[in-house]
Amino acid sequence: MSDDSFIREVNEEIRQEQAKALWDRYGPAAIVLAILVVLGTAAFVGYNYWVETRASQSGDAFSQALRLANEGKNDDALKALQALETEGHGAYPVLARLRSATVMAGGGDFSGAVAAFDAVSNDGSIPVAIRDMARLRAALVLVDHGTFADVSSRVDVLNADSNPLRHSARELLGLSAWKEGKSVEALKFFDQISADDAAPRNVRERANLLTELIRGSGSAS
Repeated sequence: MSDDSFIREVNEEIRQEQAKALWDRYGPAAIVLAILVVLGTAAFVGYNYWVETRASQSGDAFSQALRLANEGKNDDALKALQALETEGHGAYPVLARLRSATVMAGGGDFSGAVAAFDAVSNDGSIPVAIRDMARLRAALVLVDHGTFADVSSRVDVLNADSNPLRHSARELLGLSAWKEGKSVEALKFFDQISADDAAPRNVRERANLLTELIRGSGSAS
């Protein structure tokens, strides 16, 4: 036997002994770890499937409630939406609360609609963007069924130059002020919209039209 062959055999023996020693020391732990990884993966996949299934069921229920509302079956729609508020999953409970308020307003229950929108806007567990949308929706109802003070109390917080919803807030404030005969104050809000290059085009066009209407009537002089 050559020296090289002998060395290779010795090295092979050493590697086998090292592998056996490593297995004796860490083998059982490795098996346990592998089992835990498999079980954890299975649990994660199963949980995701469970969540997605429940959300899908809530989505179907929400679509059914919308269909009822579109058919003018407001009482049935409200019952379905109220069930989703307590039993729904994912984003659907919040969506159901918003839609319930819209259905109330459509059915003539304006105070109930405002209260429902207010409840969403005051709920700290809901994302700020959705709460701000609820403030706008409440103010929209109050333009026709409330006072300027009512509208202002909802959307003044959105009337900042850095707020992305400032254009809509200013439009509602301007409309409410004009409704109460506060033409100068209404013009202030409409002029802010017209001067804001970031304002959506349709909002700016409405603001310009209302500005011309107010000034043309002479009520702002």
